Amino acid sequence: MEKTAYANTPICESSIVSAALGLSVCGYKAIVEMQFGDFVTSGFNPIINNLAKVHYRWGQNADVVVRMPCGAGVGAGPFHSQTNEAWFTHTPGLKVVYPAFPSDAKGLLAASIEDPNPVMFFEHKALYRSLYEDVPEDYFTLLLGKAKLLKEGTELTIVTYGMGVHWALKALDENTNISADLIDLRTLVPLDKAAILDSVRKTGKVIILHEDTVYGGIGGELSAIISEECFEALDAPIMRCGSLDTPVPFAAALEEDFLANKRFTDKLIELHQY
Repeated sequence: MEKTAYANTPICESSIVSAALGLSVCGYKAIVEMQFGDFVTSGFNPIINNLAKVHYRWGQNADVVVRMPCGAGVGAGPFHSQTNEAWFTHTPGLKVVYPAFPSDAKGLLAASIEDPNPVMFFEHKALYRSLYEDVPEDYFTLLLGKAKLLKEGTELTIVTYGMGVHWALKALDENTNISADLIDLRTLVPLDKAAILDSVRKTGKVIILHEDTVYGGIGGELSAIISEECFEALDAPIMRCGSLDTPVPFAAALEEDFLANKRFTDKLIELHQY
């Protein structure tokens, strides 16, 4: 009896990113998409060691936008649900964009395409078909590195981006006694430090929310910046809320428990009462 061996074709993200860089070297603007942001690991070397560094090294063009469908909440399991933006915020030479609304996605994507630097553009999969908004038909761009103050308050500051924005909006709608500044960062690199620090100096309390796991997430870096530059203005410890430090579960109930949203309202109330 014959035995047949089957093997999946290797995913080709390394080739996709390298081809995009080649197009840029030849004077083209390149826009590529990872089918799932998790698959970017196969393209990690050309992103981290080529896209991020070739202009610094010898003045070469790296005019590439990498679209990164990401995020959990869709029952896709550990290989199709990560929010891995912190891998790239650590790498000088890359810009990192993470919109929360359709109109911001359009304006920020257009700005990313116009920008000559390599841009990692994160798009949350669970928002693709669940969030609707009137988007201007005319062409427009939004400034990279400019956060948006979605709500104004006096008692505390919430700093977040992506899906975290919608979790925070829901928590504030359900706890109307909490008066909070809600900052949607929109871009992580460049970072709108002034918007964060000005708000924290006003309110004296801050909670940082992201879907990424807590340990090693960008919330730690934001916390350090706030601690170094706003320590004397703080009336409470800086709080972070992220997802559990495990792979993203398949099962819906486990995935729900994994996500930061499960714990955010409790942490928000704890900070408010501090």
